[in-house]
Amino acid sequence: MKLAQLFQSVTPAKQPRHTTIHNGLIRLFLRPDSPHWQCRFRLDNGAWHQATTGTDIFADAETQAVAIYETVRVRVGNDLAIRTKSFGRVATDELEALRHARSGKLSKQTSGDYIFVIERYLIPFFGRYQFAELTQDIVDEFACWRMSEMGREPKYHTQRHHASAFNRVLLRAKTQGLITFGMAVPVMRVAGARGETRPSFNQQEIDYLLGFMAEWVDRAKLGRTQRFYAMKMLCWHYVEFLLYTGIRAGTESKSVRWRNLQWHNADGRRYLRIWVSGKTGPRYLIARDVLVASLERLMAWQGYGYASLAEMIGAGLDRRIFVMPAGDQPYELSGVFERLMRDSGLLQDSAGNTRTLYSLRHTYATFALADGVPIHTLAKQMGTSVGMIERHYSKLTPMLSADRLA
Repeated sequence: MKLAQLFQSVTPAKQPRHTTIHNGLIRLFLRPDSPHWQCRFRLDNGAWHQATTGTDIFADAETQAVAIYETVRVRVGNDLAIRTKSFGRVATDELEALRHARSGKLSKQTSGDYIFVIERYLIPFFGRYQFAELTQDIVDEFACWRMSEMGREPKYHTQRHHASAFNRVLLRAKTQGLITFGMAVPVMRVAGARGETRPSFNQQEIDYLLGFMAEWVDRAKLGRTQRFYAMKMLCWHYVEFLLYTGIRAGTESKSVRWRNLQWHNADGRRYLRIWVSGKTGPRYLIARDVLVASLERLMAWQGYGYASLAEMIGAGLDRRIFVMPAGDQPYELSGVFERLMRDSGLLQDSAGNTRTLYSLRHTYATFALADGVPIHTLAKQMGTSVGMIERHYSKLTPMLSADRLA
């Protein structure tokens, strides 16, 4: 007799790739990308829980799956989180989501602000904590630590931004099962001083400024350099653009191109409509009629050769509006604007507050409300919320309502 006949190999029965155990309560299965058995079962709240058994041996997987099932049931019964994960790990997940977001719900600037807050403040302080360890006292201690890091108490708006970033991490932890329904969730308090309202201009000051700028630029022709004159010329038109649209100074306004301008017909009238993309996403805004003359003056200076703004709009030129005749755009115009304010004597308002380019947006909102523009319309035009308009201009609203009823 051959040895092969004495020691015949026994081929084990082929294991199934999925089955149920524990009276059908647990499903065991193999995934194509892993040799280890996975278990899956339904919780009392109807949600499914899935975990790896960590073994490729079926008998061991059965034992491990039952142990996982009973452990999870006990934790859920005692209102404890099923999984454990540090604040730092979840915050890192949120950072990745912010960096790769494609939803468009957050602007690039807002996402960047959240990333900065999470990296600079939240992870360094909360990173090592489990969510079950977070208490109100710990979160309150964060306020003291943050003040020592910043060297001052942050403004109300800054604290709100920190609280929003903190809440985003908590929300992600909830979706991952790290915070249960009955777990006490601490609140990041917002108690800083509200930012001071930026100063604006009254009608008399605006009338004076508009007349002064033309002379201010004309005198610059005799200045030291052509660049000196060009910067003033560009500042003049930039001021008028901000004043007649309410657009934000900076990226939102400096990114506008000639092709973003178009005519819009409504109620038998033609309006100049401008497409902008800024802090709160893209939107259309309507410019005041007087902006047409300003833009025609600007494009003539830049040397495009079109006879009117209508021709320029028809050409659909894909170039930024606020550039020098050579096509280059200054990094910023705030320094030139400050010089304009000093030369005109309008640098400070009656309360001693220093005016900035943002004061023109504030002025636009003040004038619009005084003209009876509905607050919802104004919020849409300026790319902000109705609540923001109400908070900053609440003193005007009752007076305006009374005027309209008269």
